Amino acid sequence: MGYVQVDACTRVFVQDWGSGKPIVFISGWPFDHRCYEYQFTQIPKHGYRCVGIDMRGYGKSDKPWGDYNYNVFADDILKVLRHLDLDNVTLVGHSMGGAIAINYCVRHHNERVSGLVLLGAAAPIWTQRPDFPHGLTIDQCNELLELCYSDRAQLLENFGKIFFHKEDAVSPKFADWMQNMGMEASPYATAECIIALRDTDQRKNLEKVKVPTAIFHAPGDKVCPFGLAEAMNKGIKNSKIIRFENSGHGLFYDEWKKCNEELMKFVDELHK
Repeated sequence: MGYVQVDACTRVFVQDWGSGKPIVFISGWPFDHRCYEYQFTQIPKHGYRCVGIDMRGYGKSDKPWGDYNYNVFADDILKVLRHLDLDNVTLVGHSMGGAIAINYCVRHHNERVSGLVLLGAAAPIWTQRPDFPHGLTIDQCNELLELCYSDRAQLLENFGKIFFHKEDAVSPKFADWMQNMGMEASPYATAECIIALRDTDQRKNLEKVKVPTAIFHAPGDKVCPFGLAEAMNKGIKNSKIIRFENSGHGLFYDEWKKCNEELMKFVDELHK
């Protein structure tokens, strides 16, 4: 499609394929809309409109110096939905994108959104707290941040090794493609989003999500442990967990056919 101006200095890139029931995809750290290739090449064939937003700092979007947090991203999403005049949207977010999607629903009172799909979401909080045993420790997250500053390429290679159900789940060429996509992101945004992942606690936001929510999560997820899915399910009133037993964090690759089928099924239920 092209670009949407979200503030005086920033444009975000939007991919818009197909027609029909609108599904808006928010990618996880450190990727962009291209990570949803197996969704965008298949789902529009069945009467759905797939819209992918490259968050500022990522993909083809502008990469300004400034704030990179869930509120900024949520505001950008709202600008895109209004610009495209989308309504009854199913908002899909993977990993950090899932956390952003939750924040969008709370911050903007579910405007234009009728349903939420969380794919291995890094929510309600990605790091452990005294009363929350799931996720990374603060020290582990700080180590990731230091590696981002000192050897971002190595950080992304390490991430790729734990992204899928098995390390050899994809070809070396595919792994290179994923890493190259991540390397195209702004180094500054990549680091700032690690900080956002480390520090943002949305546990009190869960009860404020008022739209039907499907939580797609793998028990074998090494990035966002399954305990996060259980916490989201407990906190979001009208939610359900759909388990992906043969997936890792990248469930929309590991079991892409199941992911697509369950997503379309959920969208159809919303539009009955």
